[in-house]
Amino acid sequence: MDDKLRIILDEHKAKEGTLISLMQDINEEYKYLPEEVLREVSDELDIPISRFFSLATFYSCFRLEPMGKKHICVCVGTACHVRGAPLVVDTIERGLGMKSGETSEDGEYTLDSVNCVGACALGPLVTIDGEFFGHMDQKKVKKLLNEEKTSVV
Repeated sequence: MDDKLRIILDEHKAKEGTLISLMQDINEEYKYLPEEVLREVSDELDIPISRFFSLATFYSCFRLEPMGKKHICVCVGTACHVRGAPLVVDTIERGLGMKSGETSEDGEYTLDSVNCVGACALGPLVTIDGEFFGHMDQKKVKKLLNEEKTSVV
């Protein structure tokens, strides 16, 4: 067990009923929930591994696969949807050669579609590592992707 995981476990062992917050801390530290880490925690706390996977697949804040270096989110909530978000998602998917919910093979990008970011006036909205890009359309998102690809290379 690595030192990072030991510190997280020690913080949570003293508290009762903190499984979700423990998983949040692991997710934050590793940027996802590695299966081997979940198995170590399961053994250490004597909690069935199925409980961890049940929570990880129920709550959308948890990831079971590693994130890319760049995290791209497209809002597909109602306001963004009616303004063309599905076309923006399609353009990004084709531009990166991957589907929403996936990480590129080179580990550079993770693409997610989210239900709402709460910035409806800016829709369709794309975020890259938390930076907002509003009023997106196919042309603007192609330009944005080209700029991002250039900055990654």
